[in-house]
Amino acid sequence: MTSSLVDDRPSPVSGPPAAVRSRRTRLLALPEVRWAALALFMFLLAFPLDLAGAPAWAWGPLYAVCYAAGGRDPGWAGLQALRERRLDVDLLMVVAALGAAAIGQFLDGGLLIVIFAVSGALEALATRRTEDSVRGLLDLAPATARRLTADGGEESVEVAGLRVGDVVLVRPGERLPADGTVLDGTSEADQATITGEPLPVPKTAGDEVFAGTLNGTGTLRVRVGRDASESVIARIVAMVEEASATKAPTQLFIEKVEQRYSVGVVAATLALFAVPLAFGADFTGTLLRAMTFMIVASPCAVVLATMPPLLSAIANAGRHGVLVKSAVVMERLATVTRVALDKTGTLTEGTPRVTEVRILAGGGLDERQVLALAAAAEHPSEHPLARAVVAAARERGIRPETARDFSAAPGRGVRAQVGDRTVRVGSPARLLGGAAGEARTAVAEMEEQGRTAVVVLADGAPVAVLAVADRLRPGAAEAVASLGRLTGAAPAVLTGDNRRAAALVAADAGITDVRAGLLPQDKVAAVRAWEEAGERVLVVGDGVNDAPALAAAHSGIAMGRAGSDLALESADAVVVRDELAAVPAVVALSRRARRLVVQNLVIASVCIGVLVIWDLAGHLPLPLGVAGHEGSTVLVGLNGLRLLRESAWRRAAED
Repeated sequence: MTSSLVDDRPSPVSGPPAAVRSRRTRLLALPEVRWAALALFMFLLAFPLDLAGAPAWAWGPLYAVCYAAGGRDPGWAGLQALRERRLDVDLLMVVAALGAAAIGQFLDGGLLIVIFAVSGALEALATRRTEDSVRGLLDLAPATARRLTADGGEESVEVAGLRVGDVVLVRPGERLPADGTVLDGTSEADQATITGEPLPVPKTAGDEVFAGTLNGTGTLRVRVGRDASESVIARIVAMVEEASATKAPTQLFIEKVEQRYSVGVVAATLALFAVPLAFGADFTGTLLRAMTFMIVASPCAVVLATMPPLLSAIANAGRHGVLVKSAVVMERLATVTRVALDKTGTLTEGTPRVTEVRILAGGGLDERQVLALAAAAEHPSEHPLARAVVAAARERGIRPETARDFSAAPGRGVRAQVGDRTVRVGSPARLLGGAAGEARTAVAEMEEQGRTAVVVLADGAPVAVLAVADRLRPGAAEAVASLGRLTGAAPAVLTGDNRRAAALVAADAGITDVRAGLLPQDKVAAVRAWEEAGERVLVVGDGVNDAPALAAAHSGIAMGRAGSDLALESADAVVVRDELAAVPAVVALSRRARRLVVQNLVIASVCIGVLVIWDLAGHLPLPLGVAGHEGSTVLVGLNGLRLLRESAWRRAAED
């Protein structure tokens, strides 16, 4: 034991843990990140030297490296666009930065370059993380399978080598290697990754199973029904990749006019330089005037008019447990017109709980005694229903005694000796058979309400029926109502769970539009149907089965505490604390940010307009032009920072 503890303890000189080093390696593997980091580092070295009045030879080369490193990618992207006869803001920013340097404003140009380089690096990093998550999803399916041979033997084969019609053996605790049909055996499969169902599903001969789902305590023989490339899990991967690739590229509000603006500024700058020269004007003065125009007309203030409100909203949301991945996402959240929510793990807590203990007449036991017997019998089991029963006993202060002669049968339940009683807990269909009576009536009522019924037998006689259900999250109904008010449309539920369970949860949350029994592709189809009708859909989910819909939707928010890696990467934002009330709050905050963006754009446009007219109609001194340009930038920046205040989130939550 001592040796193990010593081995697990990190060495004081070994550096960061392997996982951290691995993340750094992957991060630096992206060229955009390396160039942006170099640009930022050089700028941070040059800036204090420049500010302190050091000689140009001390900070000049540092700025030069900053310009070259940070301007590499946006400059190349701008040239590529120019080859396609398009002039975009990337090239304009690089030219403006070089123009600023040409007239001695190295700091302004360097800051512009760094802003664009860091923005490009963050976008590249988000893309890479999503790609890694999609590839990691394939690890859910095992690499090999046990294929049964014609003579009754077994052989280990690669899953990719399985063919339709092959028969594979799946032992307890193993993941299914392929989609197919059960030929023989009884077990339960945890299909939460595919359907989102919170409880394992009983599997017997004739039932369909999916690759990547987890087999329970029984052994199954399964006939392969699809090639590995066509399995449900592979199709989820394909749908996420397709949705990420084909999702219409969204831009910030100001970028929608960047083409005309860029062409106009470049054309005006060239005209200010070429026309006076044609009439014999002084070259140096003309160049200075043209560069002054480019500086005052450059979209620095406009870019900052957009970014501070959005970034402030992102920071404020982050402090309250919502991670919004980019400014584009924050702006896009402001435009949603319809919300679709997953059920299990989103509207609900995702953990089955005992919601009712129905005591049967003639059993001679009260609620505490029934729970004590059931919890003792279920304690050795790892089944989610067993954990729910044990948790219910503990919540009531009951400490289960140790059971003897424990046994579990897939699809049936458990049997154990508790004290002098033989206790059985499990499926009503198996334990009650076709018998009628009070127990059967209780089971029917619970199942009609969408809850799972569990029968408790003591010495062969039914003594109670337990209702197990996934509990609605605290505040879910209020969050649903808030989302309805914000969007003007009632939210809907998209779930792979059965209709009765979904309808029960939806009714408690105040939702009437319930679409149940959906596979991942069905959720995507529902989202696309809404969007084809002109809706901008926000999908809120948590599981692998939600990832394609999160990627395909106008906006996607993942519940982070229990969310799958793929869902977290496919979503545009993550609710870290699993508080559903944070979803309408961040939507309301994004709408406030969008209003501030419009205010800032008006302020920036007026300031730029005044400076440009002054430069064109008279003589705008360069220092005054730079001061006016930077002053407008500071003004809109300070206006946008208002969303950093705690009161901004509080007002958004109240909205």
